[in-house]
Amino acid sequence: MFVLTSARHECASHRGRISRGTLTHSFLPPDSRPTVVMAQATQMNVLDISTPLRVEHDKKRRQFSIRLNGSHDRAVLLYEYVGKKTVDLQHTEVPEAYRGREIAKHLAKAAMDFVVEEDLKAHLTCWYIQKYVKENPHPHYLERVLH
Repeated sequence: MFVLTSARHECASHRGRISRGTLTHSFLPPDSRPTVVMAQATQMNVLDISTPLRVEHDKKRRQFSIRLNGSHDRAVLLYEYVGKKTVDLQHTEVPEAYRGREIAKHLAKAAMDFVVEEDLKAHLTCWYIQKYVKENPHPHYLERVLH
């Protein structure tokens, strides 16, 4: 059984470590070490679900982002100002290996909360943001959406 952590993957039954695609077992004699074939750890893209996701807002680049496992992989939501008090929430992207884990939901919430906090109106060009607002029809979101 493997227990996944952000810094390394530990094999709970053998107390080994997977680091950069290799498995080491420092507590087992050489003849009792299991044979393990693994893909490179960098290609596994396993998200540590125990680490809370932190959405960062870069106002200069007009994007919300989440770093995934501290790596270079990032999920992003892009927006543009299309008027003084109007934004267009244009695009949400989550790397394929991380999809289906509600990462985009965190980005969408942060973006809609930003719209509310800044007293903005929003065009929802991004289909995912449209879906998010439909599934979370809070009055403070709905009154900000332009149709």
